[in-house]
Amino acid sequence: MQIVLFEPEIPPNTGNIARLCAATDTTLNLIEPLGFKLEDRYLKRAGLDYWPNVRLRVWPDWAAFAAQGQQGARLVLTSAKKGQVSAPAHQFAFEPEDCLVFGPETRGLPQEILALSPHRIRIPMLEGRVRSLNLSTSAGIVLYMALARTGLMENWA
Repeated sequence: MQIVLFEPEIPPNTGNIARLCAATDTTLNLIEPLGFKLEDRYLKRAGLDYWPNVRLRVWPDWAAFAAQGQQGARLVLTSAKKGQVSAPAHQFAFEPEDCLVFGPETRGLPQEILALSPHRIRIPMLEGRVRSLNLSTSAGIVLYMALARTGLMENWA
């Protein structure tokens, strides 16, 4: 299982997701351009002292990730955009090698990325309350659902 952040914009969200990845031994892929520098103090603060435990890979663009980082794994795309055909995350048939792809906080995944895979998921929410969840919250929900549904955390404490 891998998390892929396409052009993330907000350092604390990425730092929180890095901490999530450290806790679950999940590779974190960042696709440039980033909305911050990796040395950003807010990014580092959100990740606390867990950064040495993060399997971090930074890619100059989507093409580089697709050529070397994806390695044939299935892309599971997330979108908060209305009108996108997607399955509820808790009902989706995740696979252990999936790449869970999240878009930038203010824009979501662009159409050209959404067109790359039929595997799209959403986090169900009550209608009319909020537009979307925070990126780091969404990543945590989706990753834990994926790990649970694939049995990858059966032996965890």
